[in-house]
Amino acid sequence: MARVEIVEIQVPDGSTLPVRLIPATGTHRHPVTPDAPRPVVVIVPGLAVPGEFYEYFGRRLAACGFDVAIGELRGQGDSTHRTGAESTYGYHELVSVDFPAMLAAVRDRFPASTPYLLGHSMGGQLAAMYAARIRGRLGGLILVASGTPYFRGYRGVFGPGVLVGTAAVAVASNLAGFWPGDLLGKRAYGRQSKVLMSDWARLARTGRFVPVGADIDYDERMSRLKFPVLSITVAGDDLAPQTSADHLLGKLAGTQVTRWFQPQALGHNGWITDPDSTVDVVEKWLRDR
Repeated sequence: MARVEIVEIQVPDGSTLPVRLIPATGTHRHPVTPDAPRPVVVIVPGLAVPGEFYEYFGRRLAACGFDVAIGELRGQGDSTHRTGAESTYGYHELVSVDFPAMLAAVRDRFPASTPYLLGHSMGGQLAAMYAARIRGRLGGLILVASGTPYFRGYRGVFGPGVLVGTAAVAVASNLAGFWPGDLLGKRAYGRQSKVLMSDWARLARTGRFVPVGADIDYDERMSRLKFPVLSITVAGDDLAPQTSADHLLGKLAGTQVTRWFQPQALGHNGWITDPDSTVDVVEKWLRDR
């Protein structure tokens, strides 16, 4: 079984985030050369999903011959940040502050590997934003059960429901000083920063990435990306259906997109613990780069 190494990185608020590092254990089919380095798959968790939850999936990828790193979103899992009224981080701070620190740790451990970001759910949105910031220093993106919450990306009653629901979360977060999802059940997204929830609700309402504090036009930068993208949607996933994924992919108009639909009804998170077919598709796609 692959050994998981943990490196703690510090962010400006003084809290720390773990980066889980899993060196490749399997044989990489192609020779690793300076022109064809081994990929390191950097997993970006979804909202309210701890990084530890992806370890089994990461070990399976490592057994295929790929280095793997698993990030942690601030305030989640083993992050030492405890979200409260003083928490003011949102999409922009995560991708402009936390992600560079995470990727620095990955590059220190796997200096000869090329990073590919694998984003789950909101993690895919954040991965695309980070790619827009740094452009040429990634091999590509893998988006699993990931789209945008833009309300027009949902059919039937789901669209208005998303619009109203995200707006209500943003209003409640501003009133309370944070989103107390940890008190509201498993599907309430955990305790989150009011700014993060505001950014999420704005994306749901407008369909544009305009987070608080943005220093670039994220949508415009995303449209200029040129690398390969793998988009995986999953049967039974009401949170990121194909129409939601299509909206995110539409922002990546210059990329080379490969799509795969998981026919098993694994829902939004089930592919993580039942990963066989997903790992097979990711492995083949990475070997074809």
